[in-house]
Amino acid sequence: MTRPTNEQELMQRRVQRHESHVGSTYAAFIRHLCEVGSLEPEVAECAAISVLSALERRILPEEARDLEAQLPRKLVEFLPPPDQRPARPHRFGREEFLRTVAEDLGKSADEAESLVRLVFRVFQDQISEGEAQDVASNLPPDLRALWRLEH
Repeated sequence: MTRPTNEQELMQRRVQRHESHVGSTYAAFIRHLCEVGSLEPEVAECAAISVLSALERRILPEEARDLEAQLPRKLVEFLPPPDQRPARPHRFGREEFLRTVAEDLGKSADEAESLVRLVFRVFQDQISEGEAQDVASNLPPDLRALWRLEH
């Protein structure tokens, strides 16, 4: 009789450790975004979600999954479930990307561009160089320049 309880307790501890890791990874990501951009946590969180959402609408679904695998899981949980996302990327460039983020965050285009650059930088701090190159290869030249942090 005590064995199932011990197994249940063990499973419960594993779930708690996993949830703690997921939360701490996300918290570290948001903290890094705040430090790099001198942002408040709420602004950093909204910017990260908005930029990731716009980026994933622009790149191939397979590439989006690869990117998500290297980002904090809790960040990815804010996105729509994969089965509710478009099967093909929406073709748009830098101007529409920035407009989408600006509208989503209630910011000007200039503010949105600064936030996009910041979030892209922090994303690239989190992912491998190979994944950063894969994302870049999915973008048109004007958005690729923004992803690569060029002016």
